[in-house]
Amino acid sequence: MPHIGEAPHHQPAATGELTVTTASLDDWHEVAQWAADEEWNPGRGDTACFHPTDPAGFFIGRLGGRTVSAVSVVNYSDAYAFLGYYLVHPDHRGQGLGLATWRAAFPHAGTRTVGLDAVPEQQATYKRAGFTPAYDTLRYAGRPTRPGTQPSSDVVPVTAAHLDALAAYDRHCFPAARRAFVARWLTAPGHTARAYVRDGAIAGYGAIRPARTGHRIGPLFADTPEVAEALFDALTASLDPADEVFLDIPEPRRAAHTLVTTRGLTPQSHTVRMYTGPVPPTEQQRTFAVTSLELG
Repeated sequence: MPHIGEAPHHQPAATGELTVTTASLDDWHEVAQWAADEEWNPGRGDTACFHPTDPAGFFIGRLGGRTVSAVSVVNYSDAYAFLGYYLVHPDHRGQGLGLATWRAAFPHAGTRTVGLDAVPEQQATYKRAGFTPAYDTLRYAGRPTRPGTQPSSDVVPVTAAHLDALAAYDRHCFPAARRAFVARWLTAPGHTARAYVRDGAIAGYGAIRPARTGHRIGPLFADTPEVAEALFDALTASLDPADEVFLDIPEPRRAAHTLVTTRGLTPQSHTVRMYTGPVPPTEQQRTFAVTSLELG
């Protein structure tokens, strides 16, 4: 594995016949299909929202013109990056192609702290690369029950007029400013976004999107459990009763676990959030569901 903080380089790297280059938006659609095949259940429009965040931070490895490996190392700020989509096509595993792709891509992060969500069986691998576990994230899934109460009048559809305030709110919950991503995410085709507005101020927001299976909620950020409940209920109100919902909750967030279990969801799997160094502080008590395991 590379040493954390290795100097970045800008030339394609090759190991044998493997050539690692940055990936175009079209290239990344194939990688998203791999993630779906691995049952990560990505959102159907995720690639179009993710890739513009840092187009130079998406990497693929090719053998003989065929894409065989991938990883993303997305720089959010001068201090923070997030790693995801570390994948090798099943036909080409066990040949060191993933490691070669990692070594070519990781220097893109420079000296930034890098975060990732590791499947448990890969945790030891990431530790050897300099990552330290921070907490588990649980994926919950199920068909949400209806609370039988009137929807809150404070929950409103997100419009363009909300975007600056929502991006400012998001910065309290995420380690870097990501205004452009928030705007894409909340206005993308098929995405439904709701804000909780109290006395003219944002007290929380959330989004739901169609996935390969059911729908995924993320993020769900809120000042209080009551605000989170109102947003969750609003986001799921128009779903068919047979539709499944998936969301990923940091293990320390007990109020979030209580919310989804009272709505009929149950734990399905878990990942481990890991970092290479100090992370800019966030108000973790506001996080009731992360945006995405693939992009933080």
